[in-house]
Amino acid sequence: MTESPERLIDPEEPAFREPWEAHAFAIAVRLHEQGLFTWPQWAAALADEVAADADTDAGGSYYEHWLGALERLVAETGAASAEALHETREAWRRAAHRTPHGAPIELEPDDFAR
Repeated sequence: MTESPERLIDPEEPAFREPWEAHAFAIAVRLHEQGLFTWPQWAAALADEVAADADTDAGGSYYEHWLGALERLVAETGAASAEALHETREAWRRAAHRTPHGAPIELEPDDFAR
């Protein structure tokens, strides 16, 4: 006998493990609402990301796949270039590296320096 979905959801557990996962979710919804992509395009991009990852688990990497699908669709639609996405990812990496654990990460102009 299969349990109903309601029984599989634990109301005591957060929907997202980390704040960035909620942000990725919200960005996907907002970009869809703005017409950047359709839900079928989103579903296909997300499925491609999941299928490309041989070590997929349902938890830890799920929103990493969301992020990958978002980056792909943003680049494919021309909303941002792959180069701009890479530069922004590197700026965040630099900012995170200099930020003390537990403090908010804030981007500064120097984070975008090559």
